[in-house]
Formats: sequence, C-alpha cells, structure tokens
Amino acid sequence: MFGVVRRRVASGGTSSLLGQSGLKLRSGPARVSSILEKEIALSSGGCRNVRNFSHITPGRWINSKPIRDVFHQEVSIWRRSFSSDNGDTVDVVVPPLAESIEDGTLAKFLKRPGDRVAVDEPIAQIETDKVTIDVSSPESGVILKLLANEGDTVEPGHKIAIISRSADATHVAPSESAPEKPAPKPTPKASEPEEKKAPKVETTTKEKPKAPAPQSSPSEPQLPPKERERRVPMTRIRKRVATRLKDSQNTYAMLTTFNEVDMSNLMKLRADYKDAFVERHGVKLGLMSGFIKAAVNALQHQPIINAVIDGDDIIYRDYIDISIAVGTPKGLVVPVIRNADTMNFADIEKQINTFAKKANAGTLSIDEMAGGTLTISNGGVYGSLLSTPIINPPQSAILGMHSIVSRPAVVGGVVVPRPLMYIALTYDHRIIDGREAVFFLRRIKDTVEDPRRLLLDI
Repeated sequence: MFGVVRRRVASGGTSSLLGQSGLKLRSGPARVSSILEKEIALSSGGCRNVRNFSHITPGRWINSKPIRDVFHQEVSIWRRSFSSDNGDTVDVVVPPLAESIEDGTLAKFLKRPGDRVAVDEPIAQIETDKVTIDVSSPESGVILKLLANEGDTVEPGHKIAIISRSADATHVAPSESAPEKPAPKPTPKASEPEEKKAPKVETTTKEKPKAPAPQSSPSEPQLPPKERERRVPMTRIRKRVATRLKDSQNTYAMLTTFNEVDMSNLMKLRADYKDAFVERHGVKLGLMSGFIKAAVNALQHQPIINAVIDGDDIIYRDYIDISIAVGTPKGLVVPVIRNADTMNFADIEKQINTFAKKANAGTLSIDEMAGGTLTISNGGVYGSLLSTPIINPPQSAILGMHSIVSRPAVVGGVVVPRPLMYIALTYDHRIIDGREAVFFLRRIKDTVEDPRRLLLDI
C-alpha cells in the first residue's frame, strides 16, 4: 500500500491516497507532507510509532526508507508486561489489582538493589483497601535499581524496579552504595574543619522547610504534639474498615438480640471424636464448624435473615455463603466460605484452617473476601464475654460468638456449673423483624445444645 503512495507522489499524481479518504494531492511539499501525515495517522492502525518517514518535494521522494524500518509494528504492550526496551534489563511493574481497586500503597520492598532474585520471587508488597498483594519478579537476575519509594501510591503498570539478567550481585551492590559517598566528595583536604561545618548548616536548612509543610493544610485539624506520642499513618485496610463500619452504622437500623447457649454437648462431642476426626480428615475438630452448621440450619428455617434490601426490593438468596471475621495485625478481614450448606464438618474445618493461614500471611485474594450472606464473628478467642457486633455491608445480620465461661445453671431443678456462652445477633430491623431474629437465634441455641438435631433435621 505504501509502495503505491510512493509511486504516485513521485510521479506528481493527484489520485487519492491510502484507501477511501478521498483526499487529493496538490502541488507544494507542505501540502503533500501534511496530507501524508494525516493519512498515515488515520490508516496505519497499530503503527503508531512513525519517525522520520520522509521528506517530499514536488517531483521526487527523498530519504525514503524501507517500510519495515520506518513503521514499527507495535505489538501489544502487555504481551510481556515486564519487558523493557533493553534486552538485558527487565522492568518490574505493578500487576492488575482488582476491578474495584484502582491504586495501592507500596508498603515495603522485600529486596534491595544488588539482591539476586528468582522467577516469581516476591520483590515488593502493595497494600490495597482490602488485601496486600505481592509483586513478583518476572525474570531471574539482579535488582539494579528501585524506581519507587515505600509509601508511594502506585497504579497497575507503574514501574517500581529494574532487574538485570546478566549483572552480578557483587558488582551491583557497590554501585548502589556509591551514591551515599558522593555527599562528602567536594571536601578538599586543606579545609576540612571549615567544610565539616558547612554540611551541618545545609542539613539544618533542609530540615527547616520540612517543618511548615504540615501547616500548609489548615483544613485538616491535628492535635498538638505531646511528649511520648508518635503519629503513624493508618494503613489502607484500616481506613477501609473504618469507612465501612461507619457507613453500616449510618445506613442500617441495627438492633441486637441475645441468648445463652449451654456448650456441654458440643464440647463432649468434640472431646469424644477429636482424635478419630484428625486421623480420618487430617484436620482438628473445632467449635466453629458446629456453629456454622447450626447457622446454616437456622438460615434455612428463617430465609429472611439471608436476604438483603436492594433499593425498594428484597433479594432472597437461595445459597448460603458464610463470612468469617478474622482479626489480623493489619486489620479485620472477612473471608467467605462458599456454599456452606453443601459442606460437612471436615470441609468447613479445612476451609477455616486455610483462611486462617492466608489471613496471617496476608495472602487472601479479593475473590476470597467478596460476597457472603451472613457473617460470624468469634470474639471469644480474645476473651470477649459479650458484645454487639456491627453488620458487614451489604449483609443483613451478623452472629457474634463469645467466650465460654463456667457459670451456674439450673438443670432439672438443680443448680449445677455449666460451660455457657452468650451469643448475639445484630440485624437490620428494616428487613428483619424481632420475631424472625429471635427464632433464628433460638434455632442456633437448640442445635448447638443438641447436635443430633442436625442429623435428624428437627
């Protein structure tokens, strides 16, 4: 196609160029050149990188180059998302985070310049509103340079480091430590005492402009500094949790109802079969699986607890996904057990064990925390005796478990010590009436106190 253009321009013809544009060439190099630039820009498609195409005069074609040299057919950039223009180096970029997450905070670098890395070895960690994501090395080699700082806000595709495939770690490390030495370079030997004072003055001048920087934002009131206090920025996860909890309080008409559960039979069941359970399924039998099975049974009897308000409609969900609230040093995360109504005790315990390990390691994915129809929060592991949990939007209720305490109870007219637990259900009173909430909580009480009900479905 470009050969036809060349011949027609060289012959001074006025036929249309490059397809159906309908533009005619007129005399004059400027007119022809501008027309060609427009035609090439419109018709070249993926050929976006056009450099030094040619210079045209009214009778000939000057400095023309082969089309393969002039037009660089640009391949999809993300075909090799971590490749650089240099064949020896590789750019490490931020991977796609999630559909609902546009950016993240570069929490920390796990590797430093001069460190050797293997393929898929984590180099840095990016903290988002929901999870912490590892940035892995696309190639094996040595880290030459870090292109971002810890605490920076980065987006998918942002370059954060450069890796060399052939560099040696022993050669790279000194080059990175070299910038620390140039600071005292401009110091002659004759006047050492005078120039030692100079850098001190410079450091004080650099520190002075930093002081008024926080004062430039009067719209954000800050407490005056006090002794033995330190200000630490909130993590993105903590800020997200705070926003969601406050939105929940502002949106829902929350009400909490309580009940008391005798844990004797469930604890005896666990004690009698814990060794056989581990031998058969390879995982320990805990109390959480019993409460999840009881909650599933109660949701089947009270489906309104599993529903949610959407505008002027109520959405009834015919599936049961149980969210488990897990506290981590970085904040609260809520992984979801999908289709809990189809799982047995062993499947639930295995899933809980997997989620606990991922939560502590900070490797939970967005998909593992999305959704859920009911949340169960076990504050008893921290010693909580009683609480009023807050609903996890967009769900309509949350079940709170608490610590097991031996307290006096009346059994058969006799006061005896029993292991008792307070349970709480916080629900959205806009959609759930007190009758359904009390029946739901009573169903959990009856099932936990007599687990045989799960087998007989009564």
